[in-house]
Amino acid sequence: MQLIPTQDEVIQLLRDTGALRDGFFAYPNGLYSNQYLQMALALRHYSHQRLLSVALSRLVRRHSEIRASISQLSIVAPAVAGLPVAYGVCEALRARQVYWAERINGEGPRFRQFLDQVPGERVLLVDDVMRSGKNLAHIKKLCEESGAEVMGIATIVSQPNPDTVDFGDLPRFHLATIDSIYYGTEDQWPNLAPGQEPVRIWV
Repeated sequence: MQLIPTQDEVIQLLRDTGALRDGFFAYPNGLYSNQYLQMALALRHYSHQRLLSVALSRLVRRHSEIRASISQLSIVAPAVAGLPVAYGVCEALRARQVYWAERINGEGPRFRQFLDQVPGERVLLVDDVMRSGKNLAHIKKLCEESGAEVMGIATIVSQPNPDTVDFGDLPRFHLATIDSIYYGTEDQWPNLAPGQEPVRIWV
């Protein structure tokens, strides 16, 4: 495998670990899709987590402005699920530190006490997968409200859906893109068999 694995190699790894599955899936946002990605099934293997995180860090390092800021760069994960990737990227880059956000008391993602950024701090948002990007957008806003500069977004996989946030010119890095098919209602599903039920995804 290359220092930075190809799209096909990443997809094959996800399939081999059972992380990427084909079928009929209902997402919590009301969309139906032909694929479901559960990155935790791939990242449970340390060798895979390290391979993917190091490869992602190499993509990030190619960006000259981020490369020049690495010694002062903070890595920010929008949720605890992204922490294995965030710590892996931080270690590979030798960046400064890692922050993360959590849903506390049922509220939207936010930082715990004493984990706020400082004015002028440069941060890289890191997660395992981007679908809608809403958590990443929320954390980006929190960082910027604290006076931090968001340098880019890095995820192992981009799996955009019809509701994916537009981040404009903000640099984005990912090892693979999964172009899943989405339907707005169950009856739009092609060749729906009588009594066929989707696998309902709860996260």
